[in-house]
Amino acid sequence: MNIFVGNLAREVTEADLRKMFEPFGHVASAAVIRNKFSGESRGFGFVDMPASPEAQSAITGLQGMPLQGRALHVNEARPRTDDRTGRRRPTGGRRF
Repeated sequence: MNIFVGNLAREVTEADLRKMFEPFGHVASAAVIRNKFSGESRGFGFVDMPASPEAQSAITGLQGMPLQGRALHVNEARPRTDDRTGRRRPTGGRRF
């Protein structure tokens, strides 16, 4: 199961994420998402845990837990949408 981890401090590394999740079970991978130009953390990451019961236990156990002074937001990752242009969807209003 792919798990979204939000509200990460800029200093959090992949090793920190792995260390937080390993007590709940096997961690296949951990990644902190970074800005492609500056290399700074974007404040979120993903952890992949193959066993669903272990992943659910980690989500429940780590939601709101502090990591480097910030409360984690942990939930199952949603699939990406096809529209990644960054534009707003039309609301039906007229523009002049």
